[in-house]
Amino acid sequence: MVIYSASSYVLLGLANLIIMSACMDYCDTIESCHGPADTMSDRQHYIHAFNFNKSVEKQLHDLDHFQLSCKKLLEAFPLDQVDGIFVRSVKNCIFSESDPTPLKGPLRLAAVSKEVIEGMLGLDVAVSQSEDFLQYFSGGKLFPGSSPLTHRYGGHQFGYWAGQLGDGRAHLLGEYTSRKGKRWELQLKGSGKTPYSRSGDGRAVVRSSVREFLCSEAMHFLGVPTSRAASLIVSEEAVWRDQFYNGKVKKERGAVVLRLATSWFRIGSLEVLAKAEELDLLRKLLDFVIQEHFPSIDSNDPDKYLIFYSRVVNETAHLIAQWMSIGFAHGVCNTDNFSLLSITIDYGPFGFMEAYNPNFVPNTSDEEGRYSIGAQANVGLFNLEKLLEALTPVLTIEQRQGAGLVLKRYPHIYQMRFHKLFKAKLDLLGEEEEDEYLIAFLLKLMEETGADFTMTFRQLSEASMQQLHNMSNLQVMWALQNLASHKMYPEWVSMYLHRLKRQGGDSVEDRQHRMKRINPRYVLRNWMAESAIRKAEGNDFSEVELLQQILAQPYLTQDAAEEAGYAAQPPWWAQGLNVSCSS
Repeated sequence: MVIYSASSYVLLGLANLIIMSACMDYCDTIESCHGPADTMSDRQHYIHAFNFNKSVEKQLHDLDHFQLSCKKLLEAFPLDQVDGIFVRSVKNCIFSESDPTPLKGPLRLAAVSKEVIEGMLGLDVAVSQSEDFLQYFSGGKLFPGSSPLTHRYGGHQFGYWAGQLGDGRAHLLGEYTSRKGKRWELQLKGSGKTPYSRSGDGRAVVRSSVREFLCSEAMHFLGVPTSRAASLIVSEEAVWRDQFYNGKVKKERGAVVLRLATSWFRIGSLEVLAKAEELDLLRKLLDFVIQEHFPSIDSNDPDKYLIFYSRVVNETAHLIAQWMSIGFAHGVCNTDNFSLLSITIDYGPFGFMEAYNPNFVPNTSDEEGRYSIGAQANVGLFNLEKLLEALTPVLTIEQRQGAGLVLKRYPHIYQMRFHKLFKAKLDLLGEEEEDEYLIAFLLKLMEETGADFTMTFRQLSEASMQQLHNMSNLQVMWALQNLASHKMYPEWVSMYLHRLKRQGGDSVEDRQHRMKRINPRYVLRNWMAESAIRKAEGNDFSEVELLQQILAQPYLTQDAAEEAGYAAQPPWWAQGLNVSCSS
């Protein structure tokens, strides 16, 4: 099955068209703490410290009473009947019981998401400065109600069935229900060995944990469905890694990310059950997922599995189109990394494309380029085919035929979503016949000039029509300058400006405002993450915090980001950066 359209044709290079902040502002202003003269009496100091300590004591009390529950999962599914964390083939269960292995101290808080801690978990971010927080959020202590579980799943990796995989270094602590009734599953990553660790040590290192923390939060603020990250805690525990699989093993440090999702079930969760012919358990897991996460599907509907499949196909197409619209390449699109809820999970060797290149591959371990950015839509199709294979044993003949028709609609759903998103990026209002060609034309120019993906669209948002028409006025817009070097640029920009003029009805400022709300100025480029990682490995987390703050408002021009060069041309050393599956 092939996904056709002019826009995706150009997108794939005319060749293969398948596609802390931890800042705790206890005072509203400096004056409110220190007074107009920037002084404070001893009595004021005492009162301030007393009130602060009293507040922290209350927050610590709240932390001790922070309640999780595994009851729903424990009642729904049989557990692994074998105890212990030794590696083994696990059968007839969804989860194994397994406690986290505490990191060896001293522990440091490298980053914390105030929005997650306060907005989602209902705690005061000030509690993150306590030793209890470090213990609870790294696995050294267990929250009340927690009964840690590790998930059994399988997966197709790089196109081949890999058998049993599972949570090799992650522990599900339990489910948290907010005051508003919203439920989140809390999971530690890097928290020690499990029955699914295979040859691994169950740990994650600082560099990969910084990337996961920053990117999951950045994706949220870009408007992409994603898991979230509450905190990043680093240790002095030695962890040995061969980062590029070249025999050069080096000592790194262990770290743990506490991450959240509405569910961690993935395509591989169903695959492993179908492969093992555990069909009763397969139905049980499907029924649970539908009841808990697809409430609009009637649990008594005989076609519920078909309807569920249709929803996953639709939402997966939408998710990958969103990735493409921001230049995001996941890097490891295996079926065990694809969520059944169509959210972005498992951030590894991802990358945001800089110079536009449909063959961009962020993962140096992907030597064949299977998961290049331009191949992601096709990989989504492959993964959905494997999902259908897993569902086939519990579908009737008629339902299997219906599911096949659903899958055939995937290319159309993806293309429609892709087209809509890129129209919005160019502010093409309404629908005109030439819109698809206009998008495809631009992407072709970007490919042939190597124009920066993020900043080309951002600078199109910021430029006036006169600037776009008169190339000599583009000196400060480095990405558009690059694009304008193409001999066909005048033809494209003439078409584009005429299209905008035909819309009428609003001002240039209105167009710029709309486009700047869709086209980010800042994304987590690999060189930015690497700069923060190098500092973090020396216990300087200032750039992690800076990036967290900047990426929480990616559409807003920020002085600190401009000073750091986050919207400038990437530095020369960025070209040699590599990331791999090693983490």
